[in-house]
Amino acid sequence: MKKFNPIKTDPNKTKLLETFDNSFPNRNYLIIHRANEFTSVCPKTGQPDFGVITISYVAKTKCVELKSLKYYLQSFRNEGIFYENVINRILDDLVKLLKPKWMEVIGDFTVRGSLQSKIISTYGKK
Repeated sequence: MKKFNPIKTDPNKTKLLETFDNSFPNRNYLIIHRANEFTSVCPKTGQPDFGVITISYVAKTKCVELKSLKYYLQSFRNEGIFYENVINRILDDLVKLLKPKWMEVIGDFTVRGSLQSKIISTYGKK
């Protein structure tokens, strides 16, 4: 099998992300964002990967602005990246940007070859 040459994308995807001030920094409340149409590319085969990304967090001083989050997630559309890498990269980028009290990123990927994959990565204590 011929190895797929992954498409190189801008490593500074975080430039797409914007924040706003958390109006309730002294209250622990859960924020959950769900992207139902996430796509990326398998770096081994070049085939598209589809999944649902769920981002849950308890904010400290900053929250992520949704339009910018949508564009950030869409920036993976043509990137050759494994499931595990994309979920951990999203977590790392958002933790670096927001410095939340706690965060979890879940990737629930579409069945491929009779296998379904769910990747869960967390930061901090809930």
